[in-house]
Amino acid sequence: MRWLLEGGRVLDPASAIDEVADVLIENGQIAAVRPGLEVSDIPRVDARGRVVCPGFVDMHVHLREPGRSDKETVDTGVRAAVRGGFVAVGAMPNTQPPMDTPEMVESLARRGRLLGLAHVLPIPCITRGMRGERLAELGLLAAAGAVGFSDDGRCVMNAQVMRRALEYARMLDRPVIGHEEDEHLSNGGAVHEGAHSARLGLPAMAAAAEEVIVARDVILAEATGGWLHVAHVSTARSVAIIRDAKARGVRVTAEVTPHHLLLDDGELGAYDASMKMNPPLREARDRAALVEALADGTIDCIATDHAPHTTAEKDVEMGCAAFGVIGLETAVPVLLDRLVRTGHISLTRFVDACSTRPAEILRYEGGRIAPGRPASLTVLDLEKVEHIAAEAFESKARNCPFVGWTVQGLPMMTIVDGRIVMRDRTVIDATESHRQQSP
Repeated sequence: MRWLLEGGRVLDPASAIDEVADVLIENGQIAAVRPGLEVSDIPRVDARGRVVCPGFVDMHVHLREPGRSDKETVDTGVRAAVRGGFVAVGAMPNTQPPMDTPEMVESLARRGRLLGLAHVLPIPCITRGMRGERLAELGLLAAAGAVGFSDDGRCVMNAQVMRRALEYARMLDRPVIGHEEDEHLSNGGAVHEGAHSARLGLPAMAAAAEEVIVARDVILAEATGGWLHVAHVSTARSVAIIRDAKARGVRVTAEVTPHHLLLDDGELGAYDASMKMNPPLREARDRAALVEALADGTIDCIATDHAPHTTAEKDVEMGCAAFGVIGLETAVPVLLDRLVRTGHISLTRFVDACSTRPAEILRYEGGRIAPGRPASLTVLDLEKVEHIAAEAFESKARNCPFVGWTVQGLPMMTIVDGRIVMRDRTVIDATESHRQQSP
C-alpha cells in the first residue's frame, strides 16, 4: 500500500531532521521524506500540528506468557504497547518456565509476528532457568533471534558466571542486561532504605545493593571487552559509576524508567503498593541525578519495566505485595508532560531515548526516518490532554502509579511497517487494518 503522512513536524535525531515535511510510505517502507511532496491519487493522512517520530521502542517489558496469562499475555501486552506509542518491545525472560531455549525464543517472535501489532524482540536468559549457575546456550539463543540476554528479576550473583556471560556475548555482539542487586544487601526489603522507610516501619533495601553490583559488572565489562547494559538505574551513585565508565571507554549502556524519573520515596506515605517496585523508588536527590543523566546522555534510553500483576497480588499490605508497575500506556504522556513540557529534557533527546538509542541497542531496524527504512513511526500531539484512567488500559493489569494524573502530550498514532495500528488512542487489529486497505 502507498500513502502519504502529510504536513507533520518530522523529528528524527539520527538523521538530524526537525522540519515540517511529508512522509511517503510504500510497501511498508519509507519511500521519501521532504516538504511538499507532490503525489496524486493516493490516500493521505493529515499530521499537521503533530510530531512524527521514528517509532518508539521499549526494551524492557514483561509479557508474562507462558505461565502467567492471568497477569498479561503477548496479545494484551502488544496492544498496550501500540496504544502507548511503541512499535517494538524487548520481552524479558522471567516467564514460567523461563525463556532459556531457542524454541522458546522462536515461538515468542513468531507469536508477535502473527498478531501483527508491535514487534516482539526476545531477550532470553543469561543462565539456565535464571538460576545464576550455568550459562544458557547463548550462541543458539542468538541464532534463534535473541537481541540480548538477561536474568531480569534476578541478579547473576556469581561474578565468574557474569564474567563468562560478558565474554560469550561479546563474540555475539549482544548486550548482557544486568539486574543489578546484591541479594544479601537488599535483604528481602520492600522499599528504599532511608528516612521514609524508617518512619513508616517498612522493611528496606539499601541503595548499595544496586551500586556494588553496577561497580562489579562495569569492572567485568572493562576486563572482558563485553557489552554491559544496566537495567533500571535508580541511584545517583550508580549514575556516577556509569558516567565514569563511559569516560574510560568501557562498553556500557543504561536505561531508566518513567517511575524513577518522576517519583521518589516520599510517595510511600499512603502505603500504596502501586508504588512498590524493584529497584525501589529512591530519594529526591537520586531522582534529580537520573533526570540530569538522561538529559546529558549518560543514561541512554527510557524503558518502562512494564511488570503486570493481578489485583490480588497488589491489593495487600506493602510488605507482601508483588514488586512492579505497568507503564506501556502511560510512559510517553507522563514524560512529555512532566519532563519535556517543563524543559527538563528536550523533545529531541526524549525521542532519541525512546527510539533511536533503544533501537540501536536491540538491533531493531527502526529508529530513524529515512528512505528504505521500515515505516514504523509514532505520531505525537503535544497539546492533547488526557486523564489517565485504568479502565481505558489495553493491558490486563491495573498496577500503575500514574492513574488519576492529567497529562498534556499524547501518542495519537502508531504505525508499524506502514500499517496504522493505533489511531486516536484506539488500537486497530491487524486483520481490520488489512481489511480497510487504506489509512
